[in-house]
Amino acid sequence: MPAGAGQARPLRKLIEFDAETWHALRGLSQDTMKSLQDLADEAFRDLLHKHGRPVTLREALRESARRLPANDATIRPKKGGKR
Repeated sequence: MPAGAGQARPLRKLIEFDAETWHALRGLSQDTMKSLQDLADEAFRDLLHKHGRPVTLREALRESARRLPANDATIRPKKGGKR
C-alpha cells in the first residue's frame, strides 16, 4: 500500500480571476485576516449549501436518513379521540 493510503489528500485546481475580482478578494482577505484558501473554502461551502449538496459524510448520511418515509415527522390521530 502506498504511503498515506486511506487518507484524504487536498485536491488542487487552478482558477482564473479577472484583475478586479482578484484585488477585491485580496482586500477582503487582508481586512478579515483570512487566507485566500479560507475565503474559497467558505464560498464553496456556502454554494454547496445553497444548492442542497452535503459537504461532509456526516451531512450526507443525515440527509439520506431524512429522505426515508419512516423518519418523517407526521401527526398521528390519538386513539379514542373525542366522542
